[in-house]
Amino acid sequence: MKPEFRVSGRISRPVREVFDAVINPGKLSAYFTTVGGASAPLVTGATVVWWGEVPVEVDEVVADSRIVLRWDGPKSADGVVLYKTHIEMNFQALENDATLVTIAETGWREDAQGQRASYINCEGWSQMLCCLKAFLEHGINLREGYYRSELAGVPASEPRCTSP
Repeated sequence: MKPEFRVSGRISRPVREVFDAVINPGKLSAYFTTVGGASAPLVTGATVVWWGEVPVEVDEVVADSRIVLRWDGPKSADGVVLYKTHIEMNFQALENDATLVTIAETGWREDAQGQRASYINCEGWSQMLCCLKAFLEHGINLREGYYRSELAGVPASEPRCTSP
């Protein structure tokens, strides 16, 4: 089975406002890329940096509708990026000025490393949608104090499991 996922969330704000909160680096940095920020707006053909260290390649931006990104997948033991994954975000206007945001990520290899990485990213994108909702609907930054690493001023990373 190919490691891939799709997560969705309903945000009680108009699609234009929700879309802007994702492409606008100042807004994205206020609720998601909180440590290190986002270096620039998401525009087709750009490469931006999230969290001060993660390059994000922007393949397509269709205003108020769709964003397509690529970024590094798993790394080898010596730190070489093995391949990139593909992220697609879709924004659907709903009744009552609400928006359905759907994020899908694909492209992992069908191995244990790809499966593990896809689970971690699924958790991250689910959390991003929760943070987006809290930020736009209530002005709350849910990431503040959420990850141990971010309390120390370091971007969240893959959890390190230790034996009891």
